[in-house]
Amino acid sequence: MSKINKVVLAYSGGLDTSIILKWLEDTYGCEVVTFTADIGQGEEVEPARAKAQAMGVKEIYIEDLREDFARDYVFPMFRANAIYEGEYLLGTSIARPLISRRLIEIANETGADAISHGATGKGNDQVRFELGAYALKPDVKIIAPWREWDLSSRESLMAYARKHAIPVDYGKGKKSPYSMDANSLHISYEGDILEDPWAEPEEDMWRWTVSPEKAPDEPLYVELGYAKGDIVEIDGSPVSAGQVMEILNKAGGDNGVGRDDIVENRYVGMKSRGCYETPAGTIMLKAHRAMESLTLDREVAHLKDELMPRYAELVYNGYWWSPEREMLQQMIDASQENVNGKVRVKLYKGNVIVVGRMSEADSLFDERIATFEDDEGAYDQKDAEGFIKLNALRLRIAARKKAARQ
Repeated sequence: MSKINKVVLAYSGGLDTSIILKWLEDTYGCEVVTFTADIGQGEEVEPARAKAQAMGVKEIYIEDLREDFARDYVFPMFRANAIYEGEYLLGTSIARPLISRRLIEIANETGADAISHGATGKGNDQVRFELGAYALKPDVKIIAPWREWDLSSRESLMAYARKHAIPVDYGKGKKSPYSMDANSLHISYEGDILEDPWAEPEEDMWRWTVSPEKAPDEPLYVELGYAKGDIVEIDGSPVSAGQVMEILNKAGGDNGVGRDDIVENRYVGMKSRGCYETPAGTIMLKAHRAMESLTLDREVAHLKDELMPRYAELVYNGYWWSPEREMLQQMIDASQENVNGKVRVKLYKGNVIVVGRMSEADSLFDERIATFEDDEGAYDQKDAEGFIKLNALRLRIAARKKAARQ
């Protein structure tokens, strides 16, 4: 075991990371720096300061990164229309690069020898945290306690907390039976009855969205203004990236938008079942595709759709800081230069329905050509005959050969 003098710990103040803090001190004889990020999880992060101080931590970082998260991670990903395996909007995945970056930056600022996280040895997050960290600081030492210690159950963690007088809120109030992760893009649920893929989630599990059955009977219309592929206005008012997430999460959640129940393929090899609430992301994906439908060239749009699964897989697997993701991002961002205009959506009982789109300067939709009425010579319908025959040539040749063989 190499000598470690100081470690930066991704610290939530909960049971697991509080135990990790003490375990790092005891196991490595090191000083621990704590880092707690507010990325829109909807819970107060300041109590983590008091808990860290109670455990003797001298250097405590608590940061509001909601705007950074939305602007520099969520928005670039949504320019790509990224969705993993056709359903997952990558809410947990996209938060990890930001946390990895700040862990490394704080390690550099404080002269720490290592970083540490609370991800388990079964999940994707250990991969995402560590791939990001190595990409940003190749020689960094990473300590993953769940891969080292012998605390293998909730009971053993509680016993460790009692033995070392670790201030955690065990035994107080009703605790959710689910393993949850939240940020301004989504909240996820795993474990308990969800480990049976046949079991329907209990209604009281959901926290951000009303059920579609109980959503309002009147639809809510929302108008989204775009500049270079990003939402910059809602209902005519300028908004920041962080405000977009907040406003659309509320609007979508109130109307039952954004629930998903998925069995996904983890990078570490297993299948896992998770439930997600992603109200803002569900609206953003639908609306962005509508904006692109008006402003993107056909072949550019189709190429983007071909690249998207690869991009989504890179984000899911933890390769945000890889050269291939950065290359793809440059291509995607270049495609967004003319994705400007407005999209109007109707939110109704779990549905996001696009009801209008416009772009005064950049629309490629030509009403004179598209019309079923007289186009005044804008399109010569006779041209279609040659186009069809040329494209049918190989089919006709193959059909003749097939007929000759019979």
